[in-house]
Order: sequence, then structure tokens, then C-alpha cells
Amino acid sequence: MSKHIVVDPITRIEGHLRIEAVIDDNNTIVDAYSSSTMFRGIEEILKGRDPRDCGLLAMRICGVCTGTHYQRSIEAVEHAFNVTIPKNARIVRNLIQGSLYVHDHVVHFYHLHALDWVDITKALEADVQKTVDEAFKWAKVAGETPWVADASKFAAVQERLKKFVKQGRLGPFAKGYWGNPHYKLTPEQNLLAVTHYLQALDLQRDAAKMMAIFGGKNPHPQSIVVGGVTCVQDIENPARIALFKDLLVNFRRFIKGAYLPDVYMAGTMYADEALDGTGGGLKSYLVYGGFRLDDTGFYKSSLLFPSGVVLNGDLSKVVEFDPAKVAEDVTHSWYEGDKPLHPFDGKTVPKYTGFGKKENGIAYLDTKGKYSWIKSPIYDDKRVEVGPLARMVVGFAKKDKRITEYVTKFLKNGNLPAKVLFSTVGRTAARAIETEIMADIMLEWTDELAKNVASGDLSTWTEFDFDSVSKDAKGYGLEEAPRGALGHWVKIKNGKVENYQAVVPSTWNAAPRDYKNRMGAYEASLIGTKVAKPEEPLEILRTIHSFDPCIACAVHIVDTKGKSLGEFKVNTSCSI
Repeated sequence: MSKHIVVDPITRIEGHLRIEAVIDDNNTIVDAYSSSTMFRGIEEILKGRDPRDCGLLAMRICGVCTGTHYQRSIEAVEHAFNVTIPKNARIVRNLIQGSLYVHDHVVHFYHLHALDWVDITKALEADVQKTVDEAFKWAKVAGETPWVADASKFAAVQERLKKFVKQGRLGPFAKGYWGNPHYKLTPEQNLLAVTHYLQALDLQRDAAKMMAIFGGKNPHPQSIVVGGVTCVQDIENPARIALFKDLLVNFRRFIKGAYLPDVYMAGTMYADEALDGTGGGLKSYLVYGGFRLDDTGFYKSSLLFPSGVVLNGDLSKVVEFDPAKVAEDVTHSWYEGDKPLHPFDGKTVPKYTGFGKKENGIAYLDTKGKYSWIKSPIYDDKRVEVGPLARMVVGFAKKDKRITEYVTKFLKNGNLPAKVLFSTVGRTAARAIETEIMADIMLEWTDELAKNVASGDLSTWTEFDFDSVSKDAKGYGLEEAPRGALGHWVKIKNGKVENYQAVVPSTWNAAPRDYKNRMGAYEASLIGTKVAKPEEPLEILRTIHSFDPCIACAVHIVDTKGKSLGEFKVNTSCSI
């Protein structure tokens, strides 16, 4: 007899996500539904505003990827009015966005996703000297020097964990599914990963500082404007560029000496799941393209991440991306609408119909009707996945030199076939591969900026006379955010925003079924997954977390009429 599992809320993500899954007598998932339970409405408050101001509001879409929403909004306006930014501004924007990437990806793996692979309790059983051996073993696979290989440091972490357990203060490690049979790392591997987990908590501050050097602050940077950037003194000051580079070099060491080896370790120990395609899902991938490498103009530049679409896991063919083929459907979303609409014509009119049946005190989603606040994006009438895996798959399929080199190296070092990419393990590995690519190329960008400034080019802004251009225009800002394809579309009439739509990565991935009843990426990725213990759905968490969900990006609690939605008291004087 089938069982209906409800996981609500999914924790260790940004926002509110509910997953419902149906498993058969063999504990295999045969159906799944993804639902966001909070309302999106931020596009509505942008209507009627000066388009040049939208970036400062649009960045509030999320508290994590603030800068990337900021840039996309600014670039949508630049595209509408054909404003080309100077070289220094392009490089600085790349460095701000690149800093977000390395910060976001490392935080995701260790603090949001690692506990799906790592059994904290088993680390207490580890032999610290054997843990040193593990550190060298996996760093060697990555071709790097281990970040830490000191028995005394491993012993200190182990003792710290013991004190947590003794005092009953497990903090972020509380209420895990410890001892679940689908944990596969050895005690020493668990201790190594936990040590890196704790060290990454400190190191992530350096990546945040990197964003703040050129962004002004983090989160919510404020140095980007229509036409360029305002961080003039930071660009002109060699000491500021040198500080950025020093922070990057150290963080890059952690990526290569800890993050990559840990992913090799997890990938090897969970190789059976990678080989059988657990979590593969749609196997169709979309990339808008991202990170301009030259100054040839809007959507004409060569890109770090090439655009394209790979369908049904076929690496022999890449369909060129066309922004005109993007649309959003609301058949199973709590909005009004009866057909898919392009973002320029998109509408965000709530139509909440509630949940469905109630059994044994549990209200289940009305999966035959509307069941999520997230819309369902489609590309050329197809459902697709976006994100680091999509970028690596499309780049690999297009034979992009840089991406092919890094992906091939990873697969060769791990002695893995390319098909392992189409899995939960592959999705996690792709993010690590991408992080190494980003850390390496950011060094090149930093030197490029320093060299360009030293040559005498101090330009940071293209003069733009808003009053002299046509006040009726439309444009879009398309880029690859850490979690995937991000687009902001703006229509301007009489100098004010007439319509605004943002289609974000977690909208693509976390969406419900569409008008043809086709699954979204989260839903499809769960089908066929074997759950060892239905009361401990570790496998569901592992696959969903591999996408790094950001439901706050996809939906927002906003009341456009100014109604109070809640009050919170924060004690700022307490010590931690």
C-alpha cells in the first residue's frame, strides 16, 4: 500500500518549501509535488516607479543573492535604453557577482547540504590519525594540498562535538537523522567533513568582505547604477584591489584543499547513486549565459558560461537560447491566468484556493488544482532545470574550452563516467567544479582590473541623459545567478515602470506542474528515489538540497497596501 509523505518545512534552505511524496510498497517515490507556501508580490510595488530606482528595491527579492538581483534590474534598464558600461565597470560587476558565487557555493555545500551526506554522530568514533590519512588521500585525488591535516585540530573538533552532545546543545546538528542507513561515510571521513564545516563558518566572512570592497556593503551592495559603478576610489586604489586579491587567494586555497576533496570523497562513497542516476530528474537544462568577458555590447560578448539548452540528457546537441521563448504558466499556481505568458506581458494577480483533502489531521495539497505560490516557467513549451549542473552540462556539450577542461579533469580524477552528472551527486559535484572555475578566473579578472587602471583608464560610468531618450522602452537583464538562470524584464511607459517581472532560478526549479501536467525540476528529481526509512526522509532532503533552494527569491511576503504582516522583537544587546 502506498504512503503519502509530507516534509514541511524543508529546512536548511532560504524560504518556505513543502514537499509531498508518494512511495510504493518498496519505499520508492512514484509521485512528488513541490509547493511554496508564501506569496510573491514584489514586482507589483515596482510599477509606477522610476526604472533607475528599481535595482535598489529588486535586490530585496532575496537576502542571499541581493547583488545579482540588483545587477539584473540595472542591466534591464541599461538594455532598454541601450547604455553600454565601461570596461572597469564590467570587471567590477563580474568580481562582485563572482564573490557571491564562491561564497554562496561554499556555504551551500557545508552549511546547507553537507549534513545530508555526513553523519555527525559517527565523527565521535573517528581515529584522528586515520583522519589525517583521509585528508591527504582526498586532497591527492584533487591534485591539491589538504587545507588541514593536523591530528590535534581533528582531536579538538572531536572534543568540541563531545561537549555539544554531553551538554545537549547540538545547535545546527540537532534532530538530524543520525544513524540512517543511507549515510555512507566512514567515521574518519565524517570527522574530516565536520572540521571543514566549522572552518567554513569563519572563512565565509572573507568572501563577504570581497563583495563589500567593491559593493560598498554586504548584503545589499549599493555601488551599481545605470551606466556603470560608483566605487571609484576602490578601483583607483591599488591597496583595495590587493586586499581583494589576498582574500580571494586564501578562500581559493580552501576551495581547492577542502571543498573539492570533500566532494570527491562524497562522490566516491555515494558512487552507486551517481551511477544509477538517483535524483537526475528532467535531464533537460537551460542556461541564459553569464559573465561577459569583453566589451562588445549587450548579449554579443563572449561569456564565461555559454548560453544554450540541452534536452533529455543528449550531450551531442545544444539548442541556442532565445529569450523570446521564455514564458510562465499558472495552471497549478495560486494566481489568475489561463495561458502561459512571456515575462514582458506577465501578471502577478493572486488567486489563493487553499489546500485539498484533510486526513488524520493533515491537510494535503490540492494537487489536481492549484498548490503553490511559485509559477511554472517553460522554455519553448518544455520544462527545464537551471543551475550549476545546467551550466556545466551546456558548457561541456558546447565543448567550451574552459568548462570542458575542468569537467573532464574532475571526472578523470574521480574515475567517473560523464553520466554521473545526471544525478543528485552530479548536481552537487557540478557546483564544486564551477566554484573552482570561478575562483581561478576571478584572479585573472582582478589582475585585468589592476592592469587596466594602471594603464590610465579610470572610467567607471557612461554618461546617460534619461531626459533625452524615449520614455517608452523595454529591456531585460539576463544572467547566471549562483542557483541558475535569472531574468528581470521591465516595460517602461512615459518614463515609469509599466510592468516588471522577475523569473528566478528557484522559480524554474521549484515550480509545480504546468498546463500539460508536466513536473517541475524538484518534482521530477524525486521520482524513482528509494527511501530507506519513510519516517526519516533523508533522501528527499539530499536531492532537494542539491538544487540549493531559495524560495525567498521565488516568492515574497509583501502586502502592497501597507498592511502589517507581523511584528518581531530583536534583542540586540544579548551576547552569543
